[in-house]
Amino acid sequence: MEIRPILSTLRRHKTAAALIVVEIALTCAIICNALFIVGQRWESLHQTSGVAEHELVVLSLSGVGKQVNADARAQEDLAALRAVPGVTSVAMVDQLPFRYGSNNSSLGTRPDQPTPTLSAAMYVGDEGTLRTLGLRLAAGRDFRPDEFMNWSELMDQLGTHNGMPLKTMPLIVTKATAEKLFPGQAAVGRQVYMANIPLIIVGVVEQLRRPNNWNGNTSYSMLMPLRKHYDQGGLYVLRVSDPARRAQVLRDAVDAVNRVDPSRLVMQNQTFDERRADYFSNDRDMMGLLITLCVALLVVTALGIVGLASFWVGQRTRQIGVRRALGATRGQILGYFQTENFLLVTLGIALGMVLAFALNQLLMRHYELPRLPLAYLPVGALALWVLGQLAVLYPARRAAAIPPAIATRSA
Repeated sequence: MEIRPILSTLRRHKTAAALIVVEIALTCAIICNALFIVGQRWESLHQTSGVAEHELVVLSLSGVGKQVNADARAQEDLAALRAVPGVTSVAMVDQLPFRYGSNNSSLGTRPDQPTPTLSAAMYVGDEGTLRTLGLRLAAGRDFRPDEFMNWSELMDQLGTHNGMPLKTMPLIVTKATAEKLFPGQAAVGRQVYMANIPLIIVGVVEQLRRPNNWNGNTSYSMLMPLRKHYDQGGLYVLRVSDPARRAQVLRDAVDAVNRVDPSRLVMQNQTFDERRADYFSNDRDMMGLLITLCVALLVVTALGIVGLASFWVGQRTRQIGVRRALGATRGQILGYFQTENFLLVTLGIALGMVLAFALNQLLMRHYELPRLPLAYLPVGALALWVLGQLAVLYPARRAAAIPPAIATRSA
């Protein structure tokens, strides 16, 4: 296909050509960034937590007024919950993955370290935590029964011994945390420090996701053998034998704790899957909005190409007729308009890629979005090339179907 006649024709229609190039460029820039954000949200939606999500239900209570002996009442609750039909194990923890707030603490390998090595989510849990959550040990061991203590007991020790516990506390960390603290080395048996408080790593679990995203990290977590009762933010977590019976187990669990003490309030009772769905509801809404925006932009761009091509076919009826009279085939007329569209779309894509990076820089500055990967650019370019060729097909076929005699007579 000869390019020079096409370029000559476009030079005579600079304004119309420029408008369609700008429209394609803006579409390319917006779609590349929108698809990138949708891809990020999609990855977040499918992040694994490391716990047995489909087998867990969660229950939280709040005492009315001052709770005189909440530690003992919590043990009564746990015994009652273990007796609920369909429950295989129960634990009390202070937080779980997929929560907007989180308890975190810094860890380092030396007490005099100016800057800690990392910040990790600090989970605390009782004797049934690993078994109930379904956490898998990659190295080391679970906590021993004699290593657990009540949260209030630890606070008393810190308050009366210059902020230090009476003995070095054991710690279980995730594999990602262990690798960050001791790259390429075994972490079990190593001492680490929370500020100046020494802790000893006794176990490493495969994964325990942070409750939420902390400075782009979701994998640094640690677990301590501490019991928080329901009035200190402790959550009852129940693991069920049949995931299909989780709703019934929840109802029975609420009845069980109410029989122990009906004066308390049930603040939360839901399955872990419902917890995850609630946490990501905004992400799903954003994905739907961005996908709708992309579809709308593509439709508008396609209509713009169709309109411009139809206009040019009407403007060039005589030219088309002369070419047909000189022997141009329908395929050559069709190829002319498709090549012309390809050149305009390519120019728009080139400009759109520059705009895509500029828009990404703006989003990075104001919304902490990561840098746009280069892989999204060819995806956007291919989509626009295909869209352009499909959009111009009908006007081009209509031009190719014009008989030479009619074309020259109508001019």
